[in-house]
Amino acid sequence: MRTRKPRGDRTTALALICTALWFLWVAPADADPAPAAKAAAPAIAVLDFELNDLTLLPGTPEELARTASLRPLVEQGLKAQGSDQLVSIDAAALAQANVGVGYLYDHPEAAAALGRTQGADLVLVGRLHKPSFLFAYLMARLVDSRTGMVVRDLVVEAKGQTGPATARAAARLAEQVRETLARH
Repeated sequence: MRTRKPRGDRTTALALICTALWFLWVAPADADPAPAAKAAAPAIAVLDFELNDLTLLPGTPEELARTASLRPLVEQGLKAQGSDQLVSIDAAALAQANVGVGYLYDHPEAAAALGRTQGADLVLVGRLHKPSFLFAYLMARLVDSRTGMVVRDLVVEAKGQTGPATARAAARLAEQVRETLARH
């Protein structure tokens, strides 16, 4: 009669190999995705907003100051929401790319080219559209610098001409940008 060898050694080795493979397969799912997400955060350039005032008294000093305050307010809102890669656009390059009022807003491919030269992945081109003394619209286009395509058109209504109303609208616009980036 033939004697059989105990199979415990083979079974134990096979169990260890299967366990090791299982850990290798499961471990990446448990890994923290934050470093990869942080590395993939796009660099955003926020351009100065332009005023499109359709009221009977267009371009008042107060409205020009309000319009000039929008870029810093939107950048502040983006920083508050975790966007730490904001790109500053060189004034000379901006002046050269912006052929006229509304040009970069109406020509996203030109805004994308400007963004590429300055190292931005996305460019936010904005305009303050004021059809009435009672309200205004913060209109912005988020443009992909690589493709020249508009990622999303953003619109926020600002009721009133006060500083707090403008700040709330700029914060809401920054929130819309963040929401877009989360889906993009």
